[in-house]
Amino acid sequence: MIYTMQGSAALGRRTVIESPGTGLPHWGTVYFGPRSSTSVAPGPQTTMTEMAANETIVPHFHGITQFQIFAAGSGTIGKNAAPLQPLTLQYKDHHTAYGPVVAGAQGLTFFALRIKTGNSAPVYLDRPGYRDQLQPSPRRNLISAPLGLSIEPVLQHRNTVTWEPIFVQNPVADCMDAHMVRMGAGQTTLCPDPSAAGGYYVFVANGSMVHDGAEFGLWSMIVVERNEAALPLVAGPKGLEALVMVYPREADDYPLNEV
Repeated sequence: MIYTMQGSAALGRRTVIESPGTGLPHWGTVYFGPRSSTSVAPGPQTTMTEMAANETIVPHFHGITQFQIFAAGSGTIGKNAAPLQPLTLQYKDHHTAYGPVVAGAQGLTFFALRIKTGNSAPVYLDRPGYRDQLQPSPRRNLISAPLGLSIEPVLQHRNTVTWEPIFVQNPVADCMDAHMVRMGAGQTTLCPDPSAAGGYYVFVANGSMVHDGAEFGLWSMIVVERNEAALPLVAGPKGLEALVMVYPREADDYPLNEV
């Protein structure tokens, strides 16, 4: 299937939630699926978290592969406190620990994008028994440098479509990949064949895209599952900068902790 969500529609459902790690309030928005799950269900699972100023999410892992987009605010990640600035992309294999994630003084917004609904409940490394929930995994934890975005007139008047790779070629041959696509007003391109890997997301980072006659603005998403044809990508009237995030084939193969 193909799933779509307007960024403006999703943000209209923003709610205050309790952080499962700290018990403190911050803000959560659901794009697709449940916010957290421990069993398999059809369809993608996508959430946005807006961390409070100076909040910390302690090291943890999930039982499902995901991309994360750090889209607003600022912060740091990891024990070496690598800086997080918009727009930063992270790829993380299932059962791969990362963190801490620390928000700056103005907070930090990030999206967690999963190609299917699975065992996404966080398992915290500061709590007993976490090793019992580990499973084999490639253990990739890749974080991009900040991805610069164009000012409006430059984006609108681009005369070529570019696909910029985000991560260096990885030795694991499972077709995981990610690109920043930059397109001028009304330009078109073709996304990858989703059947070659595990499907993909398209995320509007700047400008807008047009799909089925509708214009999708900032922070909108399209999810293309692996049983669909390649998605034609069409830029809106002011151009488009989009992340295209391809999931590995193994994303459909690894077992999940059923509860």
